[in-house]
Amino acid sequence: MVKGPGLYSDIGKKARDLLYKDYQTDQKITLSTYISKDVAVTSSGTKKGDSLLADINTQLKIRNVTTDVKMDTNRKLFTTVAVDEPAPGLKTIFSFVVPDQKSGKAELQYFHDHAWISTSIGLTANPIVKFSGVFGSSAVALGTDVAFDTATGNFTMYNAGLSYSNADLIASLNLNDKGDTLVASYFHSVSPLTSTAVGAELSHSFSNNESTLTIGTQHALDPLTLVKARLNNYGKASALIQHQWRPKSFFTISSEVDTRAIEKSAKVGLSLALKQ
Repeated sequence: MVKGPGLYSDIGKKARDLLYKDYQTDQKITLSTYISKDVAVTSSGTKKGDSLLADINTQLKIRNVTTDVKMDTNRKLFTTVAVDEPAPGLKTIFSFVVPDQKSGKAELQYFHDHAWISTSIGLTANPIVKFSGVFGSSAVALGTDVAFDTATGNFTMYNAGLSYSNADLIASLNLNDKGDTLVASYFHSVSPLTSTAVGAELSHSFSNNESTLTIGTQHALDPLTLVKARLNNYGKASALIQHQWRPKSFFTISSEVDTRAIEKSAKVGLSLALKQ
């Protein structure tokens, strides 16, 4: 794949991963195994309060075609077929959900040194058409993400984003929710050797005039153990420790406490990911 500005979803991703990835207050276990070099099976179960959610996913790779089939506890079957580079710089993706007859979607992605574009269309009589594009370079990029409902003739989504990156800093600015939410994020790599980084995200909603500021950091205690912490302006503090006890297998403990109601019990989440 060519180097370029990335997809629209990549704008601000480093800061989002630092501030939100792997934090949870549920109990989750994931098991991945290879039946052969081309077939992988992943099963997961999550306990959310009194509910238990589970799914099983099978991935098949044949040359440049990757097929994913997932079934969940609601008896829904999710299928995605991705074809890498049917022509230079292109990727095609087809997806559908059984029994939802209106879920079919075809997507085409194009990758260029100075433009990454993704377009999709629903496989229905009156489809929703989506377009996202990012233009620029790996240093400076400007992007947009829109969706148009052909049934109503209205735009159901339009977002815009700007990103600036250098060797150790990434800053981004997004205007989301049809212009109602402005999000600014910042990620700074302090020490790559110890995975030490700091980041922040400021989100402001114009409709209700509310702002949320979240700051966070991470640091590797050793090559196999990572700690993270975050705090927002509403007093919610979270922390986690993640240990890789075998290659690509992780055990994570995370917790969240409301510092403005310290008498309440902390929420604790556990995650175990095993890969064979």
